[in-house]
Amino acid sequence: MSQSVELVIGGMTCASCAARVEKKLNRMDGVTATVNYATEKAKVTYAEGVSTDDLVATVEQTGYTASLPAIEVAESNEPEHDELRPLRNRLLTSIVLAVPVIAFGMIPALQFDFWQWASLTLAFPVVTWAAWPFHKAAWTNLRHGAATMDTLISLGVISAFGWSLYALFLGGAGEPGMKMPFTLIPSRGGGAEEIYLEVAAGVTTFILAGRYFEARAKRRSGAALRALLELGAKDVAVLRAGVETRIPADQLVTGDEFVVRPGEKIATDGVIVTGSSAIDASMLTGESVPVEVGAGDVVVGATVNAGGRLVVRATRVGADTQLAQMARLVEDAQNGKAAVQRLADQVSGVFVPIVIGLALATLGFWLGNGSPVEVAFTAAVAVLIIACPCALGLATPTALLVGTGRGAQLGILIKGPEVLESTRKVDTVVLDKTGTVTTGRMELVDILLAPDQDRAEVLRLAGALEHSSEHPIAQAVARAALEAGKLPEVEDFGNVEGLGVQGIVDGHAVLVGRTQLLAEWSQHLPEELAHAKEHAEAEGSTAVAVGWDGQARAVLVVADTVKPTSVRAIKDLKALGLRPVLLTGDNEAVAQKVAAEVGIDDVIAEVLPAGKVDAIKQLQSEGRVVAMVGDGVNDAAALAQADLGLSMGTGTDVAIEASDLTLVRGDLRAAADAIRLSRSTLRTIRGNLFWAFAYNVAALPLAAAGLLNPMLAGAAMALSSVFVVSNSLRLRSFKPLS
Repeated sequence: MSQSVELVIGGMTCASCAARVEKKLNRMDGVTATVNYATEKAKVTYAEGVSTDDLVATVEQTGYTASLPAIEVAESNEPEHDELRPLRNRLLTSIVLAVPVIAFGMIPALQFDFWQWASLTLAFPVVTWAAWPFHKAAWTNLRHGAATMDTLISLGVISAFGWSLYALFLGGAGEPGMKMPFTLIPSRGGGAEEIYLEVAAGVTTFILAGRYFEARAKRRSGAALRALLELGAKDVAVLRAGVETRIPADQLVTGDEFVVRPGEKIATDGVIVTGSSAIDASMLTGESVPVEVGAGDVVVGATVNAGGRLVVRATRVGADTQLAQMARLVEDAQNGKAAVQRLADQVSGVFVPIVIGLALATLGFWLGNGSPVEVAFTAAVAVLIIACPCALGLATPTALLVGTGRGAQLGILIKGPEVLESTRKVDTVVLDKTGTVTTGRMELVDILLAPDQDRAEVLRLAGALEHSSEHPIAQAVARAALEAGKLPEVEDFGNVEGLGVQGIVDGHAVLVGRTQLLAEWSQHLPEELAHAKEHAEAEGSTAVAVGWDGQARAVLVVADTVKPTSVRAIKDLKALGLRPVLLTGDNEAVAQKVAAEVGIDDVIAEVLPAGKVDAIKQLQSEGRVVAMVGDGVNDAAALAQADLGLSMGTGTDVAIEASDLTLVRGDLRAAADAIRLSRSTLRTIRGNLFWAFAYNVAALPLAAAGLLNPMLAGAAMALSSVFVVSNSLRLRSFKPLS
């Protein structure tokens, strides 16, 4: 039986590092691994006979560190701060020392007597101490017979510095009064009288700057997930033997009852034991309207009690809570790889050796062409530095980090990067009716009155009687009556099996139910009212008759109502180029009525749960790429069959498990937002990859042709990585339509 584990990988500096670790892990028997450079994590599935110690040892043999993730992810701010500090210190030192060196090398007017020796003094700490992480990583990789981006940087910096030492001590560059012009396009002809200290110091500084801003941006791109993890309550007032005791929230166990006062966060998932209130779930779901709850209702941890005092019994704690499951879904998505990223990883993995070969070929070409040594050397160093594939490695992971994190903030959970490809191709969206387009709850929609009857009196008496029944139709009538005012007491309540209910209300013998029940008491509907009842039933509604004191008084029309946001949601889906199809097990009349109300033209009705899968298959056989939105157990198979499955978070765990995208709030508008966000994330990934590839393709020939100063190559390489990360961060400003 296979197991899965997530490892935190340390020491990776580029995509080719991640590719090396992934390759080594996948060579182990029974191991399948995916390594993500941006998140610095490896998701590993391994068979029996392999231990986590074996996995860690393999990573360490490759030249990197590996460990199991810390349990308290939410409290990881300080380590992140410590991680950036040494990098920032090296960068600041480099800037202070390298700026004068670059100025001396670029501005001949500043080149005083022995300026070259002052440059050497300033550049030495930059090339050794500040650039040490590059040299250390390059040496580690060399010992393991590998080459990465650090190899290119280290080779470039050491080559430029080594040549400068040779020119200063053995050539003529150390002579007093030596002058050296600077050009954007290298055209020097002084041989050993030229130095490249500004290149060595400048490249180190630019690349350290790129690494620092990249690290900061990566932290920002993961901020949404950290914010999600930090939503939970830190402590809770638990009831033990009837006494309130405040304990840390992580010490709660299933079955504990705890108190939630107005304004407090609910500590964990549970069921309300006593009390009623309004729950603000906006932080977790993105839904701004508080939800009214009472005894018996389910509540979710991290939501806020906006009203009265509640006593809640914990049903799920720790890793089983909805908040923890959301965070796990988001993190799994961030650790995955889209098809486009796998291609980029393959390119990065072979790119570095090719670049080293290209640099040597460039050096050989220029020397063989009779060009001065420094021209050949300059071109070779520029090739080494410009070609670093860092931007390629960051293109997909950073966009995924930001996109999935932003989705989590909006109540949209993307299960994996491969989902993004599906959203681009989808052209048809199949919508389950009950609970997706409609509320899934019966509501009183109309009261049809017999002549000379009072609407309020009918609702008051019928509502009082129905309030004693647990039937969904009865509860719909009772809710409407309660909203209108206080209900009178009921005496001699009785349930007539299959027909309805009866009882004494305010001295009246009241009947509510089928017409047969009233007919048994010689209470017949007037002809006009009977026709109205038949019409309501023909449209798919349920109609119950009401009578008292020997006379039929009214017909109550109850139906599953369309959600207020569904009409807007259908318009949003159509605006995305999607063709909506309503799929339901209800009869044709009901389906057509709901479809007409929300603006759907295509209806597939009277379908059994197994038939939903067949309906999806039929649409797919017609060449359509199908998305399915559903919420029930009977939707799970169809969600799995669809090219893209979207489950409503208000639905069942089975449906959520079978889907690709989970919409935490029960609002169909979130489906359009989810597809828009997924498409935006995919567009960002493709844009990142295009510019990363285009940068290397365009810059390498310029460098090999001797048309690029190595220092500018270093700056351009660093800026390409910063551009890719910054472009991804634009997804943080994604705004929902709803």
